[in-house]
Amino acid sequence: MRYEAPRAIEEAVALLADAEGDAHVLAGGTDLLVLLRAGLVTPALVVDIKHIEEMCEIAQADGGFRIGAAVTGAEFGEHAELKRAWPGVVEAMELVGSTQIQGRATAGGNLCNASPAADCVPAMIAAGATCTIAGPAGRREMAVEDIATGPGETVLGKGEIVVDFLLPPRPPRSADAYLRLIPRTEMDIAVVGAGVNLTLDDDGLCKDARVALCAIAPRVLRVAEVADALIGSAIDDAALELAAAAARAACQPIDDKRGTVEYRTKIAGVLVRRAALIAKQRAGNGS
Repeated sequence: MRYEAPRAIEEAVALLADAEGDAHVLAGGTDLLVLLRAGLVTPALVVDIKHIEEMCEIAQADGGFRIGAAVTGAEFGEHAELKRAWPGVVEAMELVGSTQIQGRATAGGNLCNASPAADCVPAMIAAGATCTIAGPAGRREMAVEDIATGPGETVLGKGEIVVDFLLPPRPPRSADAYLRLIPRTEMDIAVVGAGVNLTLDDDGLCKDARVALCAIAPRVLRVAEVADALIGSAIDDAALELAAAAARAACQPIDDKRGTVEYRTKIAGVLVRRAALIAKQRAGNGS
């Protein structure tokens, strides 16, 4: 196995594009190293992106935030302005692993691992985040929700890597929230996760919403029907029940050791209700 640690994105792209055999990107390594030790992958090349400055920074950009794909969960939580503007995105990323894992795990890795239960992805999708992809043909922008195509599968071609995420500017009276259910108190993957992002008008009615769910389908889903149930409402009990019903209707889960199809479907509705209420409270407080 060959190991490379480039200092520039163009160098990383060239290494991946020219690789003979299986090539893997090393960001935090919290998934890749497990697979290596278990003998489940045997890459000919590993490209460590942690030395590329552009991919390790959080910066305010165009009224929003640009977050490098190699930024760690710990760095998300330590960034006061990001946490104030996008608390749901931060709390989702802070749920990825233990304190030790938080020092290594990255949002880019969480996305590109393409797990249906990825925690930061529904929060990013609810936020309307896009990402920059660099490859042999140059750079392109793509919505986060369009990256994963199924378990372990993405749209990324040979030599392509996710460089960063762009979180858009925050309208007034807007906020987000992320909740998940896990079988244990910590360090497990989601039975279901729900990200909700809301904007309220001056009368306290919901004028815009985005909702995404994880662990209920082969990939993380944005569920427009849930958002539609909230828009135009005061996010009251009637609207919340419609939103919960829409969440349940969108579920295509599996039975496994963490939960049955019936249980996951029920929990999806519960978490949407709770996350929407948290986002509403935060938006009403001007968070």
